[in-house]
Amino acid sequence: MLLRRTCATLLAVLLTSGAAVTAAAAELPEPLAALLSAASIPPQAAGIVVMRGNQLLIDHNSSVSMQPASTMKVLTTLAALEQLGPAFRARTELRSSAELENGVLKGDLIVRGGADVDLNEDVLRHLLQALRNQGIRKIRGDVILDRQLFQPARPELGQPPFDEYPWAYYNVIPDALLTHNNLLRVELRSSASELSLVMLPELEQVKVRAELQLIDAPCASWEKDWRAPEVRRRGEQITVVLHGRYPRNCNKSTSLDVLDHHDFLARLLSAQWRKLGGSLSGEVREAETAGLAPDSRLLAEHQSRALPELLRDVNKNSDNTMARSVFLMLGSLQADAALGSRPLPADDSLASTPMRADLAIRSWLQAQRIDATGLVLENGSGLSRLERATPAQLAAVLQAGLRSPWMPEFLASLPIAGTDGTMRRRLKEGPATRRARIKTGTLNGITAIAGYVYDASNQPCIVVAFLNDEHVAGGAGRTVLDGLIDWVARAAP
Repeated sequence: MLLRRTCATLLAVLLTSGAAVTAAAAELPEPLAALLSAASIPPQAAGIVVMRGNQLLIDHNSSVSMQPASTMKVLTTLAALEQLGPAFRARTELRSSAELENGVLKGDLIVRGGADVDLNEDVLRHLLQALRNQGIRKIRGDVILDRQLFQPARPELGQPPFDEYPWAYYNVIPDALLTHNNLLRVELRSSASELSLVMLPELEQVKVRAELQLIDAPCASWEKDWRAPEVRRRGEQITVVLHGRYPRNCNKSTSLDVLDHHDFLARLLSAQWRKLGGSLSGEVREAETAGLAPDSRLLAEHQSRALPELLRDVNKNSDNTMARSVFLMLGSLQADAALGSRPLPADDSLASTPMRADLAIRSWLQAQRIDATGLVLENGSGLSRLERATPAQLAAVLQAGLRSPWMPEFLASLPIAGTDGTMRRRLKEGPATRRARIKTGTLNGITAIAGYVYDASNQPCIVVAFLNDEHVAGGAGRTVLDGLIDWVARAAP
């Protein structure tokens, strides 16, 4: 296949530790230099690599360590696919060492988190229904939420907000027992004079209330005057209060990450168990230490979708929370004989799961003979002001993707120009339409792409470009990168 072509000579140039840009490397073509100039983006703020087979078409600042934004997901997802395999599934387990007698579980129920990114309201209900199907109607003990697979078990605690929208889904920080992405879905329906709210899912003693001023404004601009939601506590009751202004005659919905992870799962589980006719004598509490009772038995389990399906969500939709979960999986899980997952052996010298994930990725890069100089990993999603990579590194990762036995699964995860994912509205007409698979990346002052483009002779090219400059705002950077993709699609040997 065309996409399996290798370029050992090029990799030797790009990836040898300390290698400099060669004199023979192609400079920026005049049309691309003109696009950068028109956008007021200085050449030194751009890092670009374009490769066709063993030919280097563009090499501009390829060895400069830059902010890659969400194109970092290309590295995280391919390393996960290669190390965990395409049949890998994460799982959630309900376990107990207590006896069951006359419908009463005479002890604690353990909800063991296994980085199951598909764990949601429906899955939790089915897990609890499995208990009822076994005759369990009462838990005479506590429900213990075991998030200890990741260390720290509650990575979101104490973290400063990444930006001014900490309640937004893209900012959700995962743990090993993240449920329903910790999101409250609120449906807002307004008339000329009234506003009604519906909150989903149902949580025990949690409600939502609006202190929103109705205004005359286009419904499409409903988020313009949105202010940070507020969480109020009164005893066991939690009220989420919405602030700001909202248009009249407007129906919209939003998802909010505003509740503590323990509160969300404990109250969701309590509400679901009660609706199924179950009762609980104790409390819902967090596990304090890792490790299960040696005599605990499995009562119910759920397995996530296979890894390639998860990676499609990560890359096509640029799902930061799922990407962070996959990154942490690399530091905590390995495939078992049942094609599921099991914890990695404990290692006191690497207690932090992010540290172990970092080591796993660097070990994979070393096996691929890809120089990691200048690479900085924080969470593997690119939603970071710390993460860095060079264009040459991501180009080499993409080259490794073509050599991988799981190449079809990896390519299938990337957005298709003018068709789906984050590229569905870009390049809808032109030579690159449906002929480019491109991972995008965007942060304030950063825009980036990394992927594959077929040229005019139907030859696959690897394209990586980072723009790190304030002038990328307002779509100016995207125009430059779309112009680059278009240039590659029109290029002839």
